[in-house]
Amino acid sequence: MKDGFVKCAVASASVRVADPIHNAASIVALMRSAVEREVRLLVLPELVTTAYTCADLFLQKSLQNGAVDAIAKVVEESKNSDLLVVFGSLVPLHGRLYNCAVVVQGGRILGMVPKQHLPNYLEFYEKRWFRVPSDENIEIEFLGQKTYFGTRLLFTCTNLPELVVACEVCEDLWVPRSPSTDHAVAGATVITNCSASDELVGKEEYRRSLVETQSARLLCAYLYSDAGEGESTTDLVFSPHNLIYEDGHKLAEESGVSDSLLVTEIDVQKLALERIRKQSFGYDDRAYQRIPFTLEERDCSLTRKFDRNPFVPSDEQTRAARCEKILTLQSLGLKKRLEHTKAKRVIVGLSGGLDSTLALLVCVRAFDALNLPRSGILAVTMPGFGTTKRTKGNATKLAKALGVELLTISISKAVGQHFKDIGHDPAVTDVTYENSQARERTQVLMDLANKRGGLVIGTGDLSELALGWATYNGDHMSMYGVNASVPKTLVRHLVAYIAMISEPSLKKVLLDVVDTPVSPELLPAKGDGTISQVTEDLVGPYELHDFFLYQVVRFGYSPAKVYRLAQYAFTDIYEPDFILGWLKTFYRRFFSQQFKRSCLPDGPKIGSVSLSPRGDWRMSSDSSVALWQQELETLAE
Repeated sequence: MKDGFVKCAVASASVRVADPIHNAASIVALMRSAVEREVRLLVLPELVTTAYTCADLFLQKSLQNGAVDAIAKVVEESKNSDLLVVFGSLVPLHGRLYNCAVVVQGGRILGMVPKQHLPNYLEFYEKRWFRVPSDENIEIEFLGQKTYFGTRLLFTCTNLPELVVACEVCEDLWVPRSPSTDHAVAGATVITNCSASDELVGKEEYRRSLVETQSARLLCAYLYSDAGEGESTTDLVFSPHNLIYEDGHKLAEESGVSDSLLVTEIDVQKLALERIRKQSFGYDDRAYQRIPFTLEERDCSLTRKFDRNPFVPSDEQTRAARCEKILTLQSLGLKKRLEHTKAKRVIVGLSGGLDSTLALLVCVRAFDALNLPRSGILAVTMPGFGTTKRTKGNATKLAKALGVELLTISISKAVGQHFKDIGHDPAVTDVTYENSQARERTQVLMDLANKRGGLVIGTGDLSELALGWATYNGDHMSMYGVNASVPKTLVRHLVAYIAMISEPSLKKVLLDVVDTPVSPELLPAKGDGTISQVTEDLVGPYELHDFFLYQVVRFGYSPAKVYRLAQYAFTDIYEPDFILGWLKTFYRRFFSQQFKRSCLPDGPKIGSVSLSPRGDWRMSSDSSVALWQQELETLAE
């Protein structure tokens, strides 16, 4: 339960048709297995106490009594733990028969949720046996207990308020307006579905898409339990297909397996934070009955996958498609800006590093889309005190391979004169020494833009903006920043992608750019001419900072949760103390450098994380980091 994680499971219990004694034993066995594996929420199939395919036997009193006895056995077993169990059963009530999801915990029947949409078409004819329920909730007595029966019940965890469970049954998901929509709007973060869906060609794919889409639309976790082995095959075939999705992302899936738990962890804190951000949930629960339950406080061990590179798809084919999409968005953004300003020229400061290379590639795409000659692209390489032969050479090769104009302007003399003007000793390689070069380069680019009638294209990326790793009114400034929402870990893959689809000479130089250490090259090179100022040695690994950025900005997680997830994602790569040290750096810089983000140039949003002050991220430049630092210090103890 720590950090909002709840270990949950779905399972397909094997059944015998019309044999509640056997079926109850199957349920109990799965409950015991769930307790052993520290599962807190278990979801089982529709009508699992009797089997779904009993047909007219549902109308037999003996089977109805057997189902009630099976519920009683589940209630008795539940006394041994705090496991919350949701399972399907027929429920005879007030002279009617209902197909219900029964919710049990700690020896109590918390509630019974009847199926609202009874299929009565093709192979289904449930209205022959079961009654469509009314919309109201009522208090009833069942097995000697007071409990609730109704279609609008929310089961709310008292010591984890973000965990709010609601139920629907099979067909309820397949109709145009599913009950889970109202449940989620009323505050449910977890939707369970006790189902008995027969198997047909193509149905598995459709079922998966339904669960995926519903979990995304409703910003919820969706736990789908399908009928297990043993259902009648008189006219149909049932094959288990169990699914757990969270906000449109598949956490776990299993097909064709009965009596086995499909276990993962859902993050209800994440779902609650997303809902607060979007403000479309939790505002209409007047017709709902909230039923409290409590889970024992204990940590939830993590088994689900957390991408250490959340901005970069791990699958090669998906990554290539993503890269193509991003490059298209970047170039479309620039294309529109050029059309609007009627500019026929752009100016790019080309260092031979990753960011400026990507910016140049985007310019080329935009010019090609506008049918403008590439000669209108002016790449300016401005060697200074730290420029190496490798990066300068790559800049020259890139410009030639892409067919753009290249202009070389050394800034050494101009910066040297500036040092004299402000009385700075060039032997002191401090922040003044570094930033003077960055600002001189920006001045050159801006003045060239005025002279040529063009736009200065910004090269800085999202990771640099998050850390403030940019010189204010230096490389921080441009007339349009095409890389503004592209994180550093993704920049490398975008350049590599272009390399893979390019002709040999361009491919060679692009791959060398990819292999070059990230550096602003503002300090003198080493004696052998190699880069002396490696960015990741100074601010930390970008893969860590991009991971932090994603968790902090995208989800709003606390430092403790970010630290926990980073340790889990980077196990066997970085030591905990190493991660914590750079996490402290991230928060310190993220808060202190907001003033740079508050006056960013325009630039296109291309992903779910952006720091534009006009779009996704609004933050005071005077915000205190003390609260976050305090939590970070407790982690170090």
